Amino acid sequence: MNTNLSSTAPSKLETDCLVVILLDRREKDQAEKDKPSPSVECADAAVRDAAKDVIASGEATAKIFDITLLHRPAKLKAKRLLLLGGGKAKNFSTTELRKLAGTAVRTLKGKSIRNFALVLPESAAPSGAPSSAPKDALPENATAENVPSVGISAPDAVRAIVEGAFIGDFDPGYYKSGKDKEKDQKIDTVTIVANADDKFSDLEAALHTGRIVAESQNFTRDLVNEPSNLMTPTILAERAKKMASEVGLSCEVYGADKIRQLKMGAFWGVAQGSDEPPALIVLRYDPPGAAKDVHLGLVGKGVTFDTGGISIKPADGMEKMKYDMAGAATMIGAMRAIALLKPKVKVTAIILATENMPSGKAQKPGDVQIAMSGKSIEIINTDAEGRLILADGLSYARQLGCTHLVDAATLTGAIVVALGYVNAGIFASTDDMYERFAKANQQAGEKMWRMPLDEEYKELIKSNIADMVNAGSRYGGAIFAAMFLKEFAEDTPWIHLDIAGTAWMEDNKPWIAKGPSGIALRSLVEFVKGWNS
Repeated sequence: MNTNLSSTAPSKLETDCLVVILLDRREKDQAEKDKPSPSVECADAAVRDAAKDVIASGEATAKIFDITLLHRPAKLKAKRLLLLGGGKAKNFSTTELRKLAGTAVRTLKGKSIRNFALVLPESAAPSGAPSSAPKDALPENATAENVPSVGISAPDAVRAIVEGAFIGDFDPGYYKSGKDKEKDQKIDTVTIVANADDKFSDLEAALHTGRIVAESQNFTRDLVNEPSNLMTPTILAERAKKMASEVGLSCEVYGADKIRQLKMGAFWGVAQGSDEPPALIVLRYDPPGAAKDVHLGLVGKGVTFDTGGISIKPADGMEKMKYDMAGAATMIGAMRAIALLKPKVKVTAIILATENMPSGKAQKPGDVQIAMSGKSIEIINTDAEGRLILADGLSYARQLGCTHLVDAATLTGAIVVALGYVNAGIFASTDDMYERFAKANQQAGEKMWRMPLDEEYKELIKSNIADMVNAGSRYGGAIFAAMFLKEFAEDTPWIHLDIAGTAWMEDNKPWIAKGPSGIALRSLVEFVKGWNS
């Protein structure tokens, strides 16, 4: 997809479709007594005139994701005008704008439209700045001075639009053939229409960043989307190595011999049941001028297919278990973005890739495995395999000198019970580490929720025969898994992201297709960039 900027007046821009956002700018007391009168977030009088009648009729509203498409709009050079509801102005942020850009893409490509232009919300301005919404576009009894600003800077708005557009353009059905293949449309060009007085160098930089992050997120989604017969640990390693060579990362790939040499007994315990060889993938980013006292470690669970092992899963829905390597894919995609954005901080990603299969070689409930750290683990349930491979990954990251750790994994069904399909779970060993990540998470616009790690939960992981068990009570299952991992992070500041409920979109949404989401990549990139400041 091509992305570019334009300062041409929206009414003068030649495009297949001009997209303009509508916002509800009524105050709370106004909302109770005034009929809706959406604000057209564009100062161009011709655009507002073109939208006036359909807004007056009530057909076009500011309700979030509400869509009204006008053909041959009067006095506009655009062939169509798409009015896109953005909700209440006081709640409008880059999160909503990102989703609206994705909604525009998914709506228009479904109509075989290949290019469109989206007008930067007229009131996009630094938080606290006066609104620049056109006065005659505001509700009755309201003025530009007494209506809250949207509070989005123009660069942030550009980046959000680019990210949303790329995310919306991704569809998982690329193995379809024939007529179904023909339905898979793509947008060729998205133009962002900015004000002529905006500083275009800042907007260009934001567009560049947004494109890198969004393409990396889609790269992650592409890895997760692959069926497990076409995304074995070996193939995942090949894809990571190819990406690394393209963006200038160092990449090392190790097999079973190295895993046993490193005494990664927990990782090998999972891998030993599969005919597919495991892969230990190490991606390194070490820029000139990086601080010597900070070395970030990103650890990803890469179970390319999870049957549950001897503790086999039910057949219903097992096909989705190809996504159990989403944590690994997220870390690989994040490293791609980091290499291209070039923050001044050293980062190493450790990807532990394997299948979890039942066979005559597979580990069994009751077995004891010795992890790389030397700690012994009683295997209670072979389907609690992700924490085993991450345990050795965290130990290896510490051995490589990582001073701060983040792991990501589709780890537990329990996090889905706790948080549903809306929020990912965050576990943090220190408040300082959490606050750093929470700031990055807020900037990225991804929904996550902090979960507890109280010492009382440590009782759950005790074993009668070994140092710990790998599974226990059904109650607090996500916390149990995090407490288990904390034993291997030890005293290193650490974040654990349980993305089991959010790494896969269960249904099509207006802004994103059903399938892999790429959750956590944007937050990880912002987290890494934050160490520059």
